[in-house]
Amino acid sequence: MSLSKLGFDKKLNVSIINPAYVKSYAASLGSRNKTDKKDSMLLARYTYSAKPKLWTPPPAEARHLKSLLSRLDALQEDLQRELNRLEKTEATDTAPIVKASIEQMIVSLQAAIVKLNGDIDDHIDGHPNLKQDQYLLQTIKGVGPVVSKQMMSLMHNKQFSQASQMAAFLGLVPKHSESGLFKGKSRLAKNGSSAVRAKLYMPALVAIKHNSDIKAQYERLLANGKCKMQAVCAAMRKLVHICFGVVKHQQPYQARVELIST
Repeated sequence: MSLSKLGFDKKLNVSIINPAYVKSYAASLGSRNKTDKKDSMLLARYTYSAKPKLWTPPPAEARHLKSLLSRLDALQEDLQRELNRLEKTEATDTAPIVKASIEQMIVSLQAAIVKLNGDIDDHIDGHPNLKQDQYLLQTIKGVGPVVSKQMMSLMHNKQFSQASQMAAFLGLVPKHSESGLFKGKSRLAKNGSSAVRAKLYMPALVAIKHNSDIKAQYERLLANGKCKMQAVCAAMRKLVHICFGVVKHQQPYQARVELIST
């Protein structure tokens, strides 16, 4: 059990704060030393000044889904490593027993992934709220089973009040660099989970072709002089906004471009 959950269960007021914010706050105060006593005083000053929102734990089914998806990611990473090792054996003088061991591990990992995917589907089917949100997310062109599960887990485990907060959490908001006459290139903030961002890349490319809203935005950005990668990143961000919208309003997705044309 996490310390935050333990504190909440003991009826304490709990807030979860990004450590980077506290570190920057300490630097702004000129704090040089780090001891338990100074850290406690720093946290007290920060919370008094920033007044962070109180945290409440997500429901058990959301926490369970998150743990299942985390385990699935770990197994898939292990499988990819073993596949890379198997490919390496083809180009090196590897003992047959080593190659056989790798092949056996690949079979085991593939079987574990299949079973875990089934467990995830069973878990979602057993909770009507999760099943409904998965259905709504998959009405969005470009969102399939993988992205719908990731977005659903994120929205059920985090307390976002706006789509922009969710996009910022995933590091999909542009970071500007300007000072006086100098104007640097805008780049993605890239905070948050790089694994989730990676899962959004291919769906965004699909959405650019088949989702009329995202396609219209992509073409408009290119016409305004944006490079293709900037337009793709904007498509990823818009896809997140649309995911947030269908779950918040509990309505299947219908493209705005199609609504205007009818």
